[in-house]
Amino acid sequence: MVGGVVFAASPAIAQAPSPTVETVASGLVVPWSLAFAPDGRLFVAERPGRIRVIDRDGLTPDPWATLDVAAPQGTEAGLMGLAIDPSFQTNGRVYACYSFASPQGGILNRIVVLREVDGRGRDEAVLIDNMPGGAYHDGCRLGFGPDGMLYATTGDATDEDLAQELSSPAGKILRLRPDGGVPEDNPFDGSHVWSYGHRNPQGLAWDPASDDLWATEHGTRGYNELNRIVRGGNFGWPTIRAGEADDRFIEPAAGFIDIPPAGAAFVTGTAYPGLEGALVFATLGTGSLQSVRIDTPDVAGSRVELIDDRFGRIRDVIMGPDGFLYIATSNRDQLGDPRPDDDRILRVLRF
Repeated sequence: MVGGVVFAASPAIAQAPSPTVETVASGLVVPWSLAFAPDGRLFVAERPGRIRVIDRDGLTPDPWATLDVAAPQGTEAGLMGLAIDPSFQTNGRVYACYSFASPQGGILNRIVVLREVDGRGRDEAVLIDNMPGGAYHDGCRLGFGPDGMLYATTGDATDEDLAQELSSPAGKILRLRPDGGVPEDNPFDGSHVWSYGHRNPQGLAWDPASDDLWATEHGTRGYNELNRIVRGGNFGWPTIRAGEADDRFIEPAAGFIDIPPAGAAFVTGTAYPGLEGALVFATLGTGSLQSVRIDTPDVAGSRVELIDDRFGRIRDVIMGPDGFLYIATSNRDQLGDPRPDDDRILRVLRF
């Protein structure tokens, strides 16, 4: 336990017998993040540095943009997070988080914005630069909240003490204005930091019923977390670790042993009866799609395995404008067992 939270090692309470899934695109290389534009196009971030677009005719052959990233073989670094500006129809802005090679050696991360010009991403501008990065624990999930602000996760870049240092952007969830500035109502004056004490948060999702922000996080020793993020909250890493409790820190809403979570989304619409309002999250090591109910006292105990490991590692999940869930496999990331058509973007038609 961590405080009153049980880290669940038991099997899910239920499992979907055979989901109906169709392939939307194939032949991708580690699609890390998915984001829909208001016009229905699906933007995809490939870890080697390409932003791809899927339209009604399928995957367009040429990248929307190619970024100069550092993605060494066998690491987690590269192009990761992707987000579409809520005002994309008028400003054409797309945001990305990626790793780059530091002139002094090593890897750093940055958040940038590009603008669509004649169907391609142009005019790259840096919003936050020189964030600690590394081969592992880079975070870099992006998402726009209901407040119109851009949120970004950062990992501790394997320098765990940075997560407790408010002067460092590492091990945090950041909140910034779309122009990169610091919102006036952030908890720490002049700082993008929204919450801290994180190890490697991988997914962001806002509850449509309450606007609460939830984050999935890779923990230590296989103890992974689901956290409800609060303004200025300290989530304890590395001062406390799995199995420890301390009243100074916010404990997880749920914990999962050996279920490494990635992207997350809330289910909306009516395509999946019984799942409305559930939080779903992708997993890597178990290659599954999981769901939980956050409206129950035992969030971990509500876990349902919706998709087993039949598609391999799953990196991201997102609700589409058509009311269906879309998932991205991650089998070409050196840890998976890629099939000839991997990696793929899949649409889930039925559970």
